[in-house]
Amino acid sequence: MNVEVWPEAMELGRMFADEGYELSLVGGPVRDLLLHRPSHDLDFCTSARPEQFEPILRRFGRDGFWDMGRKFGTLGAMRRRDDGTAVQVEVTTYRADTYDPDSRKPEVAYGDTLEGDLSRRDFTINAMALRVPDLQFVDPFGGANDLAKGVLRTPVDPRQSFDDDPLRMMRAVRFVAQLGFGIEPGTAEALADMTERIRIVSAERVRDELTKLLLSDRPRAGVEALVESGLADIVFPEIVALQLQIDEHHRHKDVFEHTMIVLDRAVALETDDDGPVPRPDLTLRLAALMHDIGKPKTRRFEPGGKVSFHHHDAVGAKLTRKRLRALRFDHHLIEDVSELVNLHLRFHGYVDEPWTDSAVRRYVKDAGPLYERLNRLTRADATTQNRRKAMVFSSAMDEMEERVRELKKKEDFDAIRPDIDGNEIMQLLGLEPGPMVGRAYKHMLEYRLDNGPVEREVAIEELKRWYAQID
Repeated sequence: MNVEVWPEAMELGRMFADEGYELSLVGGPVRDLLLHRPSHDLDFCTSARPEQFEPILRRFGRDGFWDMGRKFGTLGAMRRRDDGTAVQVEVTTYRADTYDPDSRKPEVAYGDTLEGDLSRRDFTINAMALRVPDLQFVDPFGGANDLAKGVLRTPVDPRQSFDDDPLRMMRAVRFVAQLGFGIEPGTAEALADMTERIRIVSAERVRDELTKLLLSDRPRAGVEALVESGLADIVFPEIVALQLQIDEHHRHKDVFEHTMIVLDRAVALETDDDGPVPRPDLTLRLAALMHDIGKPKTRRFEPGGKVSFHHHDAVGAKLTRKRLRALRFDHHLIEDVSELVNLHLRFHGYVDEPWTDSAVRRYVKDAGPLYERLNRLTRADATTQNRRKAMVFSSAMDEMEERVRELKKKEDFDAIRPDIDGNEIMQLLGLEPGPMVGRAYKHMLEYRLDNGPVEREVAIEELKRWYAQID
């Protein structure tokens, strides 16, 4: 192989060889070497048992050692380079797993050969190895050829592979997104026939694959593969439901196709690391994917041939929360994505009639820390082919954002509070803690949003005026 191999891999290979053990780079690092992609985590397999190679790995990993995978024959270590970067290695004894048909967790059995170990891997492009330190390339299943062709194929019969470990089906569509590869026809057919097997995989495992898919360079391709394979019917049915049948008069566009365009546009609107929405942003990408999932439930055919989706934003927010909970996403991410779906139509009224400063303040306050993402989702969602409408919409958004920048020069939008706090309200009105204090606080917050910051005396006068008029 005419490639430059990590010096740490060569050093570790010599350490194993000195003790009489085989060691090979396997899987992703070998694939990435051939693709000339960086890789900081190095996976190896060896003829040695964990108790035999543990002392070697401890000597190598002067900055860290872990053994959480010991029951699967895996130990890990970390070393920092002189430039401060870290390289992590994991070493696993040759495996010859057997699987319980009701579980994707293998019953670990140690194997005797590198070729046998490679045969149990997910795809041929991950079933290549590089023996170290002698740099012998091992490719018993034609992985290098599949890599050159951009094809995903299993080393053994795909039905056996997916039956052994159904998560490999999710990995297939994830690699479509990450690598831009296609799934070999026989493998794709087996995947489509066996989607029900994904039900035995934990929600957390499915979530992790979806996350990697969405954070890839080609999330749209991955989502389309997820739907085409039939996996989405089980793991993300709300996305499949977006493929609304277009009626014979073509009175509305395909919501799924629109969603894919919005996802592409949202990705393009992410910023570099110094910007407000650094790429890749999982929250924005999930919101783009799910912003219209309320449409199937709210679709109505109106008199005159029009189609409506009233309140699909609110309905979609509820569906988003339910699906992301089922997939065990983090609570804060669930709330953020659901709120973006809920607010994604909020700006549209501005196009017809520019808002007052009060309405602009409310928009920013309601969006809170999601303001920058919401604006990008809103822009991405404006997919009209009418150039005049597109220009009007873009101009209106530009104008609103400029107004926000000007208002922020005058007041702190991130900490909008009434000019009088709860303790002062109780003191000025002679109230004890209770519901009336909350009502007064809410009124003064509305007054603040309507009028901006005012002098304390003006705020006190307004509070007393309001209190005198309530029943």
